[in-house]
Parts: sequence; C-alpha cells; structure tokens
Amino acid sequence: MTHPTAPYPETADIETSSDEYAGRFAGPTGEWMLKVQETLTLELLEKVPAKTILDVGGGHGQLAYPCCARGYDVTVLGSAECCRKRIAPLVDSGQCRFVVGNVIELPFPDRSFDAVIAFRMLTHCVQWPRLVAELCRVAKHAVVADYPTNQSLNVIAPLFFKAKLKMEGNTRAWELFRHREMLAEFARNGYRLQASRAQFFFPMVLHRMLKNRYLSTLAEGLSRGLGLTRLWGSPVISLMTPQSRDAQEDRERLP
Repeated sequence: MTHPTAPYPETADIETSSDEYAGRFAGPTGEWMLKVQETLTLELLEKVPAKTILDVGGGHGQLAYPCCARGYDVTVLGSAECCRKRIAPLVDSGQCRFVVGNVIELPFPDRSFDAVIAFRMLTHCVQWPRLVAELCRVAKHAVVADYPTNQSLNVIAPLFFKAKLKMEGNTRAWELFRHREMLAEFARNGYRLQASRAQFFFPMVLHRMLKNRYLSTLAEGLSRGLGLTRLWGSPVISLMTPQSRDAQEDRERLP
C-alpha cells in the first residue's frame, strides 16, 4: 500500500505510525490486545541470540518501547520522517535509532541485525514477497513477523468490514494468508519456521466492537485453554530462523 506523499512504493507504516491509528488501541481493550502481542513477541525473541533489532515499519512504537525496555539495541525504519513521531521520546533520549527508507529495499547490508521484526506490514503490503525477502536478507539470526490467516475465524472478518469502517473511520482492506503460503515464501529466502504464536481466536474487530476487556480476556482465555487459539488463531506471530532442516518439518508445524 502506497501513501500519496511518500516516494516509496510500499508505505503502509505511514498510517500505522499515526496518532489516528494508535487511537484504535486506546482504552482497556486496546491496551490488552497490545499486551498480548508484546508478551508473545518478547517470548519468541528470547529464543534467539539477539542483541540488535531492526523494527521495519515500527513507528507505531508497539514493540519499540518494550524492546528498548528489555535492553535490545533497536533501530526503527519508517517510510517517512512522520513515522518518527510516536517513538520520538526513544529516539531523542538515545534509546533507539530511526531511519527513513524503503521497506522493500532496505538501506542496510546483508545480515546487519541479529533479528528483524515487522508487524502490521505483511497484510497491507501489495509486494509482500519482496518485503519477506528484505527481512530475511538483513537478518542474521531471526525474523519475527505477524500476519492474519484465513485458516481461522478471521475468514469472516471481511463481513464486518463496513462495521469496522464505521467504528474506525478509515480502516483499510487487508490480505489474509494461508500458513503454507507464508512458510513457502520464507523458505525461498532460506528461512524456516522455528516457532509461532497465534494471538486471538476471535477476530480483533469483534473485541473492539465488544469494548469489554473482561469478557474478551475470558473468551480468549477459554479458547487458548481448549487449544482453539493454537489451531485457528490469528494474527499469527512467527519466528523464522535460517533454514537447516528439511522443509517437510516446517510444513508439519502449522495446520
């Protein structure tokens, strides 16, 4: 997705880095959803020897702040200078670096960072295979990225698009992926699945519409306990590492 004022072909992060977008996660329910994302992501990052992290499109600050708090050396790449706004306190204090660049032509040498993360990017990136290739190219030990899957209740999410648009004001179309499709693209770039975590069993739009953190937490807790989230949850956060085993093992890790 391209922003009309940006010089690059894929600029989904300009919107996700805005105050307006952050408003979608305002309130107790939004805070809870972000905490789920944060907890699962940090858990996956602990599985690899990472000190330096590149957060592609991470101007929203959803992971830059907790990663910096954990002591990681974080660089955030944004498609425009405006993507710096929400992480300005981190950048100004020297806790984080911010670089403007093209997300599908990252301005870094191969294997520049121990780990590369990209959230809320794949689903809005038309040229997402090029994004995957660049994430893998600049990573040394791991890529952690999220994507929504149609092998979940998210398959009905488009039915709520009009309601979501009315509630959020400027919601965008998004792409749903099959697990095998995503695994195959990473495999083409020399990476395999090491671990994955599904965030929610019920579509996020339903939690936003419900606006009841207690009920959402209860429903998701029951779903996770029953194993439903692991099988049919979305978005999925995947930890990809350099390929070293037969690709057949990768295919067996996801439904």
